[in-house]
Amino acid sequence: MYDIIPIKRYEQTLAFMKHSIGSDPKILDMGVNNPFSEIMRSQGWKVDNTAGEDLDFDQSAFKNTKYDIVTSFEILEHTLNPFEILKAVEAKRMFISIPLKYWFTSAYKSDTDKWDRHYHEFEDWQFDWLLEKTGWKIIRSRKMDIGW
Repeated sequence: MYDIIPIKRYEQTLAFMKHSIGSDPKILDMGVNNPFSEIMRSQGWKVDNTAGEDLDFDQSAFKNTKYDIVTSFEILEHTLNPFEILKAVEAKRMFISIPLKYWFTSAYKSDTDKWDRHYHEFEDWQFDWLLEKTGWKIIRSRKMDIGW
């Protein structure tokens, strides 16, 4: 699944998070354990991951107030119903990254991995609207040129 590690994106995401995270946070990271989960753990943060359940149907992992923060890095574009997922999150803060849609790109679909496809290609205003409609307030945001 992780043939290419997006080091630049990981470095920028970690720097962005460090600006806002206090000491000893309890984090629920959407998606199975991944290289960035390990990077967060290397900071001394307590990180759990969802178990690979289909988040379109099962949001029970988010209905748990023991987490201070929920993270979703390059996950929501793979879901059919990010509205319900975002509404279900019961944490004080959330960190999210998504690839943005550009006029020259189309939705991505892997022919070999059913999980590796994008249902949504968001424009920035669409994602901001989705967050607002689900009750989240955007405190800080940053567009990153992640390259590979």
